Amino acid sequence: MKKTKLLLSIALFSFVLGNVYSCNLKSEKTEGIALNTTYVDEKEEDKPVKQYVKIALLLDTSNSMDGLINQAKAQLWDIVNEFTHARCGNEVRPSLQIALYEYGNDNLSAREGYIRQVLGFSSDLDEISERLFSLTTNGGEEFCGQVIHTSLKQLDWGKNADDLKMIFIAGNEPFTQGKLNYKDAALNAKEKDIIVNTIFCGNYEQGISTMWKKGATLTGGEYMAIDHNRQVVHVKTPYDEVIIKLNAQLNNTYISYGAAGGRKKRYNQPKIQTLPNLKKLLW
Repeated sequence: MKKTKLLLSIALFSFVLGNVYSCNLKSEKTEGIALNTTYVDEKEEDKPVKQYVKIALLLDTSNSMDGLINQAKAQLWDIVNEFTHARCGNEVRPSLQIALYEYGNDNLSAREGYIRQVLGFSSDLDEISERLFSLTTNGGEEFCGQVIHTSLKQLDWGKNADDLKMIFIAGNEPFTQGKLNYKDAALNAKEKDIIVNTIFCGNYEQGISTMWKKGATLTGGEYMAIDHNRQVVHVKTPYDEVIIKLNAQLNNTYISYGAAGGRKKRYNQPKIQTLPNLKKLLW
């Protein structure tokens, strides 16, 4: 029999640009000796199950996030990028799936708690990036407990206890707002083996006093704060236009497959927001 367990090894969780998560797939083997046996009869249940890393990103898009939204988006995307390098102990890549929610925006339904599922679990990083960076602020009412509960209820997290399942929630209003208690949402997450990590967009101590740290530690997650005085800087260079043109030419080399592929190719236009990532790749 072979039993596989997915273990989360946190090499660094300071949430600066060098965050690293890795998963190690370890095997516990029971060896037996059979006389006059020249083959191994591997039962169906002994075959390895595909491993998943499932992450839900929950972003506050209320007006209180004006001036902070870009930092929050960049931080969440850095986290996604780090998980793309995850390896299991057998050097096999687990399947990375990302879901995206926005909450606290007055354009959203009040009946739904000002919460919207932007994207269910998906492995299409291009679409995830496009949806994340296109979110804008407006309003509103920010209910952290409710958006966590909603993501737990709506998303298909699966039942494999070996999968790594995490929530990253970013915002800057008290974690206690709303009718649904954040402690109940955290307890629900813990029962499903889902770790909640919190990102407070503001002063570190203020995030602690408004229960953002508590919201994370209840599930064994991590808390961090984004420096609200730190601005995202875009440095204009002589190469910007060249990079954009090259990106457009590269997009034209893609061969679409199926109806979904054709649709993505039609709408896959170069965007200025992709420029920092292109610079990072080229330099």
